[in-house]
Amino acid sequence: MGGSAVRPSAGIAILTALVWTISAGAAAHAADLKAGRTKYRQLCAFCHGNSGKGDGSAARDFPVKPADHTNKAKMKKLSNADLAKIITQGGRSVGKSPLMPPFGQLKPADVQNLIGYIRSLAR
Repeated sequence: MGGSAVRPSAGIAILTALVWTISAGAAAHAADLKAGRTKYRQLCAFCHGNSGKGDGSAARDFPVKPADHTNKAKMKKLSNADLAKIITQGGRSVGKSPLMPPFGQLKPADVQNLIGYIRSLAR
């Protein structure tokens, strides 16, 4: 008696809570990618294309092709901070095309969701 053994019903409750927490975290991550995809389609696809290859309908008229977000080698060279700066301050801020406009009005969560989605295109 008096030991610190956990009763089976308490152990099941702890395990259930752990599984629920992990599932909720995975769902939240998926929701962030979904939100990122939505924002990407609204702001980026016109130039970068829906699939992120830099082949959006506006890209035909550009002297420089927009970045191909599916190119693993190139995307690996960019940190999340680099991507955040490009998104919020535009291409000119990092010595890239001035045709990439700044989206400084975005909320930090939107920027992070976009970065997550852009990263998912290069997998």
